[in-house]
Amino acid sequence: MRKDLVQFSTNTVPLSPITFLERASTVYGDKISIIYSDHVRFSWRETYERCLKLASALVNLGISQGDIVAALAPNIPAMYELHFGVPMAGAVISALNTKLDVTTLALTLEQLEPCKIIFVYYQFIDSVIKAFEIISQRKCKPPLIVLTFDYDQEPSFLMKDIPAGTLNYTQLVAMGQSDFETLKPSNECNPISVNFTSGSTGIPKGAVYSHRGAYLNSLAAIARFNMKQMPMFLWTLDMFRCNGWCFIWAMAALGGTNICLRNVSAKVIYDAIHIYKVTHFCGAPILLNMIAHASPSDQRPLPHIVNVTVAGVLPPFQVLNKVAQLGFDVHIGYGMTEALGPVILRPWKPNSEDEFTKMNYGEQGLPDFTQDVDVKDPETMESTPHDGKTIGEIMFKGNTLMLGYLNNSQATENAFRCGWYRTGDLGIRQTNGSITLKDRAKDIIYSKGGAVSSLEVEAVLLNHPNVLNVAVVGKYDECLAESPCAMVKLKDGYSATVEDIIKFCEDHLPIHMVPKNVVFGDLPVNSTGKVQKFCIRDMIKSNKWYEYGSTN
Repeated sequence: MRKDLVQFSTNTVPLSPITFLERASTVYGDKISIIYSDHVRFSWRETYERCLKLASALVNLGISQGDIVAALAPNIPAMYELHFGVPMAGAVISALNTKLDVTTLALTLEQLEPCKIIFVYYQFIDSVIKAFEIISQRKCKPPLIVLTFDYDQEPSFLMKDIPAGTLNYTQLVAMGQSDFETLKPSNECNPISVNFTSGSTGIPKGAVYSHRGAYLNSLAAIARFNMKQMPMFLWTLDMFRCNGWCFIWAMAALGGTNICLRNVSAKVIYDAIHIYKVTHFCGAPILLNMIAHASPSDQRPLPHIVNVTVAGVLPPFQVLNKVAQLGFDVHIGYGMTEALGPVILRPWKPNSEDEFTKMNYGEQGLPDFTQDVDVKDPETMESTPHDGKTIGEIMFKGNTLMLGYLNNSQATENAFRCGWYRTGDLGIRQTNGSITLKDRAKDIIYSKGGAVSSLEVEAVLLNHPNVLNVAVVGKYDECLAESPCAMVKLKDGYSATVEDIIKFCEDHLPIHMVPKNVVFGDLPVNSTGKVQKFCIRDMIKSNKWYEYGSTN
């Protein structure tokens, strides 16, 4: 750098999303920051003060720079406040999946050790106590519990029959000082949060986010989701998922209103749109099913355009089309925990059934300004041509990737080898530069007729009127080639034969993509509901496949 151009503390301030809240308290002070139920309202000034007091109380409890603070709670105001208050105390927030079973919860808490404090919503206290019993047997020290609850409940009633020393969230915040000076990071690459992967291939891994990455991804979300000043955001997305895809922090940057929910339904979504003028909501594709299948009494004409973004295994094309026809601006996201959530979005445009497979798992749009996204040969690291046919691995490089996996340097090194983040997803580049997702590298099926995308076969089967869910894997034959096999879960009260399923696939797929074996039954899933295909492959290897259900 030239001698006359120097970096000072004046012109080089570490980036951190907690600064969004400071600004919001001044710029949007009296504007509503949080709505919860019929009687809870906070302004941005009040939210800032509550977070300051929370941070102060945490420091008084002995929380210091870099300590991990866990939270197991639904989308309540306390969960929102923790995402600011914990890092304002210099600590690292880890919001845990509320759907974890006790064993997985215990394993997760062990990975976070030493975790000094865990904030627990009262409905999950029994699971936490059982998880503590497991980790205590392994010589791990359980963290201090701070109990959270709904604002209309009596704390003294909820504090009975719980571990000694358990604190009350409301009382803890009241103990703090509103003139507390925020402990901002000295280095913007310091960790701000730990988010656990779904664990669909094994034990969940803790992806560590930096203040810098969270700050930049929050700003990217504003552009990515076409958000304007003071939006109305409905929390249908779990806040524990990639810190709510960074919307927790982005909403403070925009001075918008967070509408917190305990339970999500079509009626709740429509009511919120009409009462609160909701502009955006996000989450799993099940949201689209709710809206499309809502009763006529719940469905109402939209008073304005509402942006809904989903990421995950998509529902049948009829559902996507129905939601779009109802007036929602539907977007499909592609991303992962390690990339802080969705990084590529594309709008859903109603299409014909013939084009569904291509569109459903097809063009994911162009990458945004936060990431370099490429499709590369995983061996040579050469970019694949933009020819719409050459398969490579989708890889990321940029400022909004995780720092690495918590206490797992080997996994971090493997994920970042050769200077790119390896997604493990296979795709092709279209001539316009957009990316078509084909499959997970470990799930693609190499048949005698060519590579078969399990996702494409599943997309077709999900459009069978009697199919609720499906998983497709490969099964080796005597020629050491693979053939597609489908495990099908039928809708309650519906039936189908193996011949029905195969005929349906033959009508919509090339012959080499048609499943050669079909069984009916429940799909193996983990505690978060993710289908575990490796379990299905193990069934096939151990000859338990045909014991599972009806077959051809």
